[in-house]
Amino acid sequence: MSDDIEIDIDSLVERMEGALSAMRRDFTTLRTGRASASMLDAVHVEAYGSRTPINQVATVNVPEPRMVTVNVWDKTMVEAVDKAIRTSGLGLNPVMDGTILRLPIPELNEERRKEMAKLLGQYAENAKISVRNVRRDGMDQIKKAKADGMSEDDQKVWQDEIQDITDAAIKKIDAALEAKQAEIMQV
Repeated sequence: MSDDIEIDIDSLVERMEGALSAMRRDFTTLRTGRASASMLDAVHVEAYGSRTPINQVATVNVPEPRMVTVNVWDKTMVEAVDKAIRTSGLGLNPVMDGTILRLPIPELNEERRKEMAKLLGQYAENAKISVRNVRRDGMDQIKKAKADGMSEDDQKVWQDEIQDITDAAIKKIDAALEAKQAEIMQV
């Protein structure tokens, strides 16, 4: 009876990888002293009666390593885009040039670097919580399978497998966190 009981490991791995991907997306929204178009991904503009992502009202470019330009398509939206960037918490001060906003990326001071490192830690912890939730779901599948007749030996094998993929996902999160913190803290 227990031969046909399977735990969907691929689904669990996919969900854990999704947590890692979400964390990496969060990491790209933090500025590291270098210009990146993705640093404005989290900025939303009050446009046409709703909150709209900046990339739906403008083109974001990186013409040089310490400069981001935002070319606003509708000149009536320039003020709204400027305000959204200033109030985003990214610490950027746009310089208006017609419909183009130039965003010089200032050097990060030590205090700001430490704040960002803490924020990175929070993002990583959220990803670890997601991975642990996926692990719990997998363990719940095993408990259900045990009730359906899974042997204790099979149960142990599946638990070890789920723990292995959980440990691997946590290691990837820690490695990504360490790399991003090193990038931010370097002078």
